[in-house]
Amino acid sequence: MINIPNDIRDSFEKCLAQESISEGVRPFYRKWLRYYFDFCHKYQHDLSDRISLNLFMEKLAEKHQPVKLIRQASHAVSIFYKRCQVAQVTENRSDLSASSSSLQTGRSPRSTGSAGIPHSFLSGVSSDPSFHAVASSEKDNVAEDQVTNADWTSIFDGLKHETAIRHYSPRTLRSYSSWARQLQAFTKSKSPELLSSADVRDFLTYLAEERQVSASSQNQAFNALLFVFRHILTKSFDGFEDVPRAKRKPYIPVVLSRKEIDSILNNLSAPYDLVVFECLKLRVQDINFDAMVLTVHDGKGKKDRTLPLPETILPDLKNHLQTVIQLHEQDLENGYAGTFLIHALEKKYQNAARELPWQWFFPAKTLTYVPEEDASRRYHLHETHEQKAIRS
Repeated sequence: MINIPNDIRDSFEKCLAQESISEGVRPFYRKWLRYYFDFCHKYQHDLSDRISLNLFMEKLAEKHQPVKLIRQASHAVSIFYKRCQVAQVTENRSDLSASSSSLQTGRSPRSTGSAGIPHSFLSGVSSDPSFHAVASSEKDNVAEDQVTNADWTSIFDGLKHETAIRHYSPRTLRSYSSWARQLQAFTKSKSPELLSSADVRDFLTYLAEERQVSASSQNQAFNALLFVFRHILTKSFDGFEDVPRAKRKPYIPVVLSRKEIDSILNNLSAPYDLVVFECLKLRVQDINFDAMVLTVHDGKGKKDRTLPLPETILPDLKNHLQTVIQLHEQDLENGYAGTFLIHALEKKYQNAARELPWQWFFPAKTLTYVPEEDASRRYHLHETHEQKAIRS
């Protein structure tokens, strides 16, 4: 990993002080800047171009970094660009090219620091008289830079808030955030205040003509960005009549025969032979052996419904319930905090998280540690486990 030279590090330290970043957080900001330099070196991205920051954010997302850490990384690098004035105070484009290559070869070009980056690149001060003329000629670029490379934190925070108050699923939030992030990259982080439906129209056209995504993906992108404009930006969303849209193609679904289904079920091990995706969120109290029904909450269309229990699997269900009871008793002996409850149920029923009726009927194999509570809780079986079992 690239070590940040002392002059860059000292300049960045002054930037952090100017931004009132606390002493305890600064080591993390230095770490993110170092990771960013290493990223640009590894993938040969231009440090002078802030679009590299968007690519860095995408790479962190691909590596499943928590959203909180991604925002911290974005803030750290943004401070570097904002305060150290990396993009605006370069002497010329050829020096930038030399700087980029020196990061890879270790050679130091003319008028550069130990990392091959011009000193004016870092401090905004140049002893060369021609610097002032260059800076003056790039005023238009600076103005454009203020329009793009904006902070989109408000949009992603707004998505989290608006989907939460509407009780949308976490999967919907991830999908909407993904399309918003792709629009951000497409517009080069254009300031949210300046976004218009024309930007979305160009983005949807790009998806259809350049990326040739499926009709379902186009519709998903349209709905996600419609939500952003209506509920976060509170702007009009129109003028999409001429946007090319992929048409859904009729297809013949693949349907397994009864013999094939029986074969799959017979080869699934417990508890996967009892599970379908909607059953993952079943709790113990949702299965009524006396009435021979199970209740599915928040199913399709956010509507609860009841389904009959098949008599053929009753013995398996009862045996599985005993396993759940034993696991719950073991958790209680170990002093765990309880299961996860939705919304404000735990505040309303303070002991419910530790009571048997509220436990997941298909519990996860391991406990989940919750740092905010300094406690361990048990979640339900993850859907990917069932998918892998069926695929196998």
